Amino acid sequence: MTSELTLSIAEQLQAIEEIKRTFCARLRCMDNKQWEIYPTLHTDDVVSETWGGLPEDKQPKTGDTSNRIVGKEKLTQAISTFLDGDTKVTTVHHGHMPEITLTSDTTATGIWVMEDKLWWTNGDHEEHLHGYGHYHEEYRKENGRWLISYRRLSRLREDVTPNYFDYAKAL
Repeated sequence: MTSELTLSIAEQLQAIEEIKRTFCARLRCMDNKQWEIYPTLHTDDVVSETWGGLPEDKQPKTGDTSNRIVGKEKLTQAISTFLDGDTKVTTVHHGHMPEITLTSDTTATGIWVMEDKLWWTNGDHEEHLHGYGHYHEEYRKENGRWLISYRRLSRLREDVTPNYFDYAKAL
């Protein structure tokens, strides 16, 4: 349920800045493998639909739905397993040009242009992925903090080496 927006212009700008900081902290925590901080940036009931680029047999499922994880602990476990499990994956994630809309005093939506690069060593050669697209997100203010409550990744392009997904296990 969305309520009327009653924040002043200054409060709206502050909220948008806080949302940007949460988003940027998430990317930094992923790239630096700070798994103790990562879940603190999400609501308990966060929904992530960011796995569609994986081969279908490796995508996570919630019930019968592929490409979906519900809950910050499950999300942290999946992303840490994918990037920091048996095979260490070096990552660089960028988010640019946010379009953030406050939908109430405590809810917002955002679309971010994204680019990511991921590398891992496969024997004596390097595998990599270079992706381009958009994050579609929702945010909720809880206990005075803006947190990510929903994320969907839509990719426009992916450049990958032929054996890039060999290391990935089913999530």
